[in-house]
Order: sequence, then C-alpha cells, then structure tokens
Amino acid sequence: MDYKSAGVDVEAGYKAVELMKEHVAKTTRPEVMTHLGGFAGAFSGAKLKGMENPVLLSGTDGVGTKLKLAFVMDKHDSVGIDCVAMCVNDIACAGAEPLFFLDYIACGKNEPEKIAQIVKGVADGCVQSGASLIGGETAEMPGFYPEDEYDLAGFAVGAADQKDLITGEDIAEGNILVGIASSGVHSNGFSLVRKIFPVTKDGLEKRYDELQTTLGEALLAPTNIYVKALSGVRSAGVKILGCAHITGGGFYENIPRMLPEGKRAVVEKNSYKVPPLFEIISKEGPVSENMMYNTYNMGIGMILCVSEGDVDKTLEAVKSAGNEAFTVGRTINGDKGVDIC
Repeated sequence: MDYKSAGVDVEAGYKAVELMKEHVAKTTRPEVMTHLGGFAGAFSGAKLKGMENPVLLSGTDGVGTKLKLAFVMDKHDSVGIDCVAMCVNDIACAGAEPLFFLDYIACGKNEPEKIAQIVKGVADGCVQSGASLIGGETAEMPGFYPEDEYDLAGFAVGAADQKDLITGEDIAEGNILVGIASSGVHSNGFSLVRKIFPVTKDGLEKRYDELQTTLGEALLAPTNIYVKALSGVRSAGVKILGCAHITGGGFYENIPRMLPEGKRAVVEKNSYKVPPLFEIISKEGPVSENMMYNTYNMGIGMILCVSEGDVDKTLEAVKSAGNEAFTVGRTINGDKGVDIC
C-alpha cells in the first residue's frame, strides 16, 4: 500500500509545478524574493517606503459554480482570470494597488496539464492586474472531489497610502456615477444560470441570434479586471469619491456599500445598453427585472462616483485603459440606498 494507490499521485504534483513555472514567471515583479516551489512566498516591502502612512489591503474569493461550465466545456484556461479578478477588483475598489496573489486548487485527481491550464489563467489575471503570483497550493483530494472536478480560490494583497483610500465619506449630492462595462456575467449568479439553462455540452453549444458566440462561451467569458482603469483615472488627476464592484447582489447590494449615510444613488437604466446575454437570461428564466438587478451586473462591472467636473476626464481615462464607460446616474440626498429608474 502506498500514497498513489490511495489516490494521491505525488509525481503528478511535481509535473504540474514544472508545467506552471513558465506561466508564473510572466507575473514576476521586482519585489518578488522567492521562486516557485518554496514553503512561503516572499515579497519585499520596499514599495511601502515612499508612502506617508502605508496600508495593506487584502481580498479573497473563488470562482463559484461557474466552474461547472468549465468542466462540461473542458475549458480551464480562463477561470483563473475570474479568480484573480474577484480578489484584485475589490482591492482596487478601495484605492489600492494589488501587489501579489496566491491560489488554491483542490481536485479529485491531479492532471498536470489541466492544472497548468488553470494556473495559466491565474497568471494571465495577475499580468492584467500587475500582481505577482508568488505561491499557491494544489491539493489532490480523492474521494472528496470527483476525479474530473476541482475548486479554485485565491488571495490577494495590495497597498495604498492612507490618504489615497477610496472611502465614500466625501460623496455629496450631485456627484456623477460612471459605470465601467463588464465582460458578461463575470463570476456571480451562476447558481441561477444553472437553473435556467441545461449545463450540458449540447445546452452550452446552443446559439442565440443576439450573441456572437455559443451560450457557453458567452457565459464563460472571464471577468474584467479594472485595476488599470482605476489607476488611469487617478493618474488623470481625478479624485474617486466612491467605488462599487458589482458582484453578487447586483446593483441593490453593492452600490449602497460605497455610500455614506444620508446619500442615495440614482441609476438610469437607459443610460447604456444592457448586453443581450442578460436579456436572454431574463427571458428564459423568466427572471423579473428587479431580481436581475439584484443578482447580476447587467453589463456594468464597476461604478465610480466622481465630481461632475471630473466626468470627461474619467471617461477618457477608462477608455484609454481599454474599457468602455458610461455616465449612468447621480447621487442625491436621502436614505442610503439605490433607485433604478
């Protein structure tokens, strides 16, 4: 009796590490002090020296049941981007620069090529966000996960000078809400998606006239990473008064999180075109409009609150970073919350 006969292949783990090294190397920043394969990842604190009052910010998240689609489609090279995005977008939303990232993959059977594809996606997400992938863990857990399934989670750390944190405390009546476009459903609401559509090979290969891809490809599109867009806005001299990452809970839960007491957000539905994927979800459910805005990002993955005089600079900076942005609403005095009209 040995470990391999119990379902854990240590040699496969070694091979997976070798295959992922080329992807990890793409993410290396000058502050990285260790190499892949050690017991801990070391990252120099030199980045903090120029700050008056450095603050570390962290975020952790996973991909959720979106992974079920990756299993059926046998496509594993983009869910890592989702994992990174869910962590670094939260950090950027607070005004910080992501510095480094760690991943955790738990699987029923370690297939080195598949693990390497997952890590490729993680590395791609790290490159997009400017963070270094400095470590992680691949746990082979036979009997706990089915052989062809896995879970993926991550953890990110970022830094900011305290004076640059986005707190929402200066939001006032008459500020403008700028929405940055999403790439699709991102990584939230997939438990509802899986109730509406058959998550089978045939079901995910279905085509709709409104989509340029199959349903599965549209749903599996990786989450947009907004780090460079927010950095560009700040570099343009704009003070971001508030920021909301539109994740689980949609507009109704996330927009109020950036507001101080006594301020309310008003979002105008017709200020931008809702992507057809959300219209298909709503129709096929059927899912009420209120529930759609309470579950999905509806085509807007991040909302910034800025002064009216900074709107043009904000839109231009976001566009220069490769994202599409819209003026979607304003702030008013009232009970903290959001009106969608």
